[in-house]
Amino acid sequence: MNQRSVLQEIAHRPYPLPSTDWVMTQDWKDLLFSHWPIAPDKLRPLIPPALELDTFGGECWIGIVPFSMAHIRLRGLPEAPGLSAMIELNVRTYVRAGDLPGVYFFSLDASNPIMVATARTFFHLPYFNAHMKVEHRGDTTHYTSVRTHRGAAQAEYEARYRPLTREAKTQPGSVEEWFTERYCLYAQDRHGHLYRGNIHHLRWPLWEAELETIRDTMTKPHGITLPDTQPILHYAHQLSVLIWPLQHVI
Repeated sequence: MNQRSVLQEIAHRPYPLPSTDWVMTQDWKDLLFSHWPIAPDKLRPLIPPALELDTFGGECWIGIVPFSMAHIRLRGLPEAPGLSAMIELNVRTYVRAGDLPGVYFFSLDASNPIMVATARTFFHLPYFNAHMKVEHRGDTTHYTSVRTHRGAAQAEYEARYRPLTREAKTQPGSVEEWFTERYCLYAQDRHGHLYRGNIHHLRWPLWEAELETIRDTMTKPHGITLPDTQPILHYAHQLSVLIWPLQHVI
């Protein structure tokens, strides 16, 4: 779907599109949302003071999200060789600044060193270099990530996941909607300044999913212990995303 078509579908958004032009487009592919409940007092010390923890059912939630990116390009420019695709794995929770719910990232591991350096410099996001591999066998994705970033705490992830035959119906007020229908991220620079980055996409086409975790130490560097329970899982085949430049919040 082209960018104009994506911009025409906005009824599902909780607030209007930004008044400025988007600057980048990406396709997100073979994405798994895996979520665990976490007590708010465990996360509050890890979140910038200006952000409010967002909760569902009285709990905060930690998400581990592996996926691949394709067709990355800046507005008005063609895809650049070597820069138009990468693999990413992010660890996130959910926050609010005023009335705007968004995503806060603890880490984003990625396979493209140039994109990692760019995102760390211009988007103030905690990206890390990693050796990553994605293999497909039938409908199963075998995903491997080993952090290689100099000076960073070690973190590894290996899993197999696949969509099931049942589509996950995203009803108003559901946990599926709460996890996924968020249209901005929040980031803090080293000086403590808070920024918001807006995005837009169609409503997530979610499927129920199955996950086999082989190893996962992604939350260990943050002192977060995941509960010994089955995560809530959702899978998306593909979604086109538009991205706006960061806005200074505080």
